[in-house]
Amino acid sequence: MAKEQLSYTVEQLVAVNPYNPDILSDLENYVNEQVSSQTYSLDANLCLLRLYQFEPERMNIQIVARILIKALMAMPAPDFSLCLFLIPEQVQLEEQFKTLIVLSHYLETARFHQFWDEAAKNRSILDVVPGFDKAVQNYAIHVLSLTYQKVPRAVLAEAINIEVPSLDKFLEYQVANSGWALERGQGGSQLIVLPRNEFNHPELKKNTADSIPLEHVTRIFPILS
Repeated sequence: MAKEQLSYTVEQLVAVNPYNPDILSDLENYVNEQVSSQTYSLDANLCLLRLYQFEPERMNIQIVARILIKALMAMPAPDFSLCLFLIPEQVQLEEQFKTLIVLSHYLETARFHQFWDEAAKNRSILDVVPGFDKAVQNYAIHVLSLTYQKVPRAVLAEAINIEVPSLDKFLEYQVANSGWALERGQGGSQLIVLPRNEFNHPELKKNTADSIPLEHVTRIFPILS
């Protein structure tokens, strides 16, 4: 790249000239920076994958894998599918990409036990990106919170793949910082009471009409008349 461009941020380069192959190496470096700093930029990563479509001989397979892993970490956002759409089919057939596709399917269908089993067999692929397990645990908790008001301890433990004594410390932290509560269920089993939301407590969902300011409604009447 020209020296005068070095002062631009990657986001600016993507916005100004997203189809310029000269920024390809900058985007690759930015993927590695996202990995090391545990940050994320979908737009920059999609831009790089598009450039690889125009410059297939320059495709860096390990960079592509890191992009997909970061996209998995962004669930429930559909980033993984958006990225996969830009990756050639013959590349998707490589073993590490087939593994990532299987993992994404398990997450999308909330089959967390199968996900963690498969992930355990492929740590060499996943451990390249710090924070992966934590991101998936947050996603699993998000899914549970859409379904449960109270989740059995065993269900939570399986979904987030944490066992005693780490699970006890995790629950203590969530109770202190995230509004969780613990109670005893039938037979003395432990239940985790998750924070109320419009999905696990539908009565909390706002009526759309209730959210329209009165002045907006009054403006409609002359139009209708």
